Amino acid sequence: MRAAASTRRMRRRWNSQRGEGRGKAIAFTVIFLFGIFVAVRLVPPYLAEYQLADKMEELARFAIVNRYSEEQIRDHVYKEVKNLEIPVNREDIKVDASSETVKISVDYRVPIDLLVYKFELHFTPNSQDKKLI
Repeated sequence: MRAAASTRRMRRRWNSQRGEGRGKAIAFTVIFLFGIFVAVRLVPPYLAEYQLADKMEELARFAIVNRYSEEQIRDHVYKEVKNLEIPVNREDIKVDASSETVKISVDYRVPIDLLVYKFELHFTPNSQDKKLI
């Protein structure tokens, strides 16, 4: 009789635990998948902006040494913008080149659609380099 009562208690404990945590697991999975979705939408624009800023720094250094004109610098930056698929018009690329300094700046916005919320990321990468001698 004692064994039967012990068996009943075990069954009751197992029955009460059955299915617990299923709601938590589903909620965690949905939140995790939404986090991945947001990362897939947000990381590429930030990565492209970083690569563009790096290329602009490099170009500003070489533009002084190679004595590129403002149009040549703008062409190089525009080519990089197109390679990175950044939504920038040629007119949005501001270049100020003299014999002593080169300043390059770009101002653009990237629309982001998260299905439940839409917004724009605003980027303003710029670069400046001076002649060493």
